Amino acid sequence: MTTMGYLVFRALPAVFAGAYSYFYFRRILDFCRMDMKTWGAKSLNVALALTLAALSSNFWSVRAMLILHVLAVSFALDLAAGVFRIVFRNRKAENRFFKMAGKIYCCGLLPVAVTAVMLGYGFFNMNRAVRTEYQIETGRGLEQSYKLVLITDTHYGTIQSTGLLKEKAEEISAEKPDIVVLGGDIVEENTSKEEMEEVFQIFGSIESRYGIYYVYGNHDRQPYTEEPTYADSELAEAIRRNGIVILEDKAVTVGNDLLLAGRKDAAWGNVSGRASAEEILEDTDRDRFIIMADHQPVEGEENAEAGVDLLISGHTHAGQMWPIGMFSEWFGTLNYGEYQEGDCKIIVSSGFTGWGYPFRTEKHCEYVVISLE
Repeated sequence: MTTMGYLVFRALPAVFAGAYSYFYFRRILDFCRMDMKTWGAKSLNVALALTLAALSSNFWSVRAMLILHVLAVSFALDLAAGVFRIVFRNRKAENRFFKMAGKIYCCGLLPVAVTAVMLGYGFFNMNRAVRTEYQIETGRGLEQSYKLVLITDTHYGTIQSTGLLKEKAEEISAEKPDIVVLGGDIVEENTSKEEMEEVFQIFGSIESRYGIYYVYGNHDRQPYTEEPTYADSELAEAIRRNGIVILEDKAVTVGNDLLLAGRKDAAWGNVSGRASAEEILEDTDRDRFIIMADHQPVEGEENAEAGVDLLISGHTHAGQMWPIGMFSEWFGTLNYGEYQEGDCKIIVSSGFTGWGYPFRTEKHCEYVVISLE
């Protein structure tokens, strides 16, 4: 994203908040019987709108998210109220139900109440993780069936509790998986060095037949902060010390049937200079069932052409906050679930937690179990 694009992105929420909240507060002040023709009422209205615009300028803050949710809900209710007036325009003004509905609408509390319910659910939803299973018929005549567990986007130390992570690690061990893949963004910019070491110790304790493998995400190495809490070398050392194998543009054989490859993260705009899928798989046994782990669900066509049978990714969080995921799907982005690109099956996880906000109003937190037959 260019500097100009970033500034526009930062400005849009504040512009929306300032412009729309002017009308939102005007309705509330009018409900409170303030004379909106006076200089004092107009000044108060403008001051309130500018305050909300300023508070919404940092889109990534919880404060801005709360404000924008209230205003977005209010805007949706405005549209619904407009339709309501058209449909019921012939009803008598003295009807008690319509009078009460009008008062509730004008006082401005309904959007706050609706947002409280939405985010209350979002907070609950963020603090649990479910098991999601996929079954894949490989058509390869495997000597045995395999169970692969994918864990991605824990963003440890920021949202999810240590207790929940340990509980799920034990639950995953009870699955008796053949392979565990950590799909990136296990840690992030707000993770301390101690938390970084702790999360890999927890994941390293998971029992699996053929081991635990790891690919970097776009946050793990803390590239978006000027004050990282650990060095790249310390991160790699903590991963390896706990028996986890780092796959960065390399492939390994698993059992008698599988080839597991991992890619360097694509970074923003896929500018990381990583090896292509074809280069990674060069000189490998492509008669095996090939699994490619890539933090971001990109280059599905390239993977299919290289002979990859299954691409596993995370990164998207399935949108996390509605309706982001829905818009992603509309624009053709691989957002969540199961997709097909040629002969390559693609599975995108919503992740073990979210990022930035302690709320999830779209999809759920999960770990993924993939059965290969």
